[in-house]
Amino acid sequence: LPGERGAPDITAVQHNVSDENTAPADTAEALIDAGPELIALEELTPSALPLYERTLAPAYPYHAVEGTVGLWSKYPLTDVRLLDIRPRGIDEGWNRGLRADARTPWGDIAVYVVHLPSVRVRPSGFDSGYRDESARLLGAAVTVEKVDKVILLGDFNGTVDDRGLAPVTSHMGPQPRDFALSWPAAFPVSRIDHVMTRSATVTGIRTLPATGSDHLPVVAGIRLAS
Repeated sequence: LPGERGAPDITAVQHNVSDENTAPADTAEALIDAGPELIALEELTPSALPLYERTLAPAYPYHAVEGTVGLWSKYPLTDVRLLDIRPRGIDEGWNRGLRADARTPWGDIAVYVVHLPSVRVRPSGFDSGYRDESARLLGAAVTVEKVDKVILLGDFNGTVDDRGLAPVTSHMGPQPRDFALSWPAAFPVSRIDHVMTRSATVTGIRTLPATGSDHLPVVAGIRLAS
């Protein structure tokens, strides 16, 4: 049961907001209402980004954006940098990863926000090559991360049981088996949006009601104390 995992120290929200979302301000308000300390967003567009920034700023004074992914935080962010998870053969303007240190009462936490490539349907079947290569690059980055505590949030375009994500999941702590199905929003059948941790514990995962996205927001409680 979720209660047996212990009360969370912080709460994090992960949401692919969709680049076709016509109500970004309303989406941001819905995420604020969940009361998280960290918010990770993917599919940010140049036109919608100012609306997210303006709506989230009063409650989240610290934020970082790289390409189409962003992180909003109640804690100061330092050492913010682009995380290169771009597979070979994809345009150089493709930026879907960032890494930052969040300065929390429990010490610095390395926070990663990522959006892995989609799995494509080809005449020969499913093609996960780009996604799997991106997962390998992400796994390599997490492996050499010097900060002990890590929170990894993102749209992985795969479930935690997907073997293609093993380069990442093998370095992270166990996931609670809460359903929290996040995609597609109209009739969710799988959770491809994840909050993973290292040297911390995810105490429970749930979804929020639908926003203007084809994904549901995912809320995770995280225990940081040893």
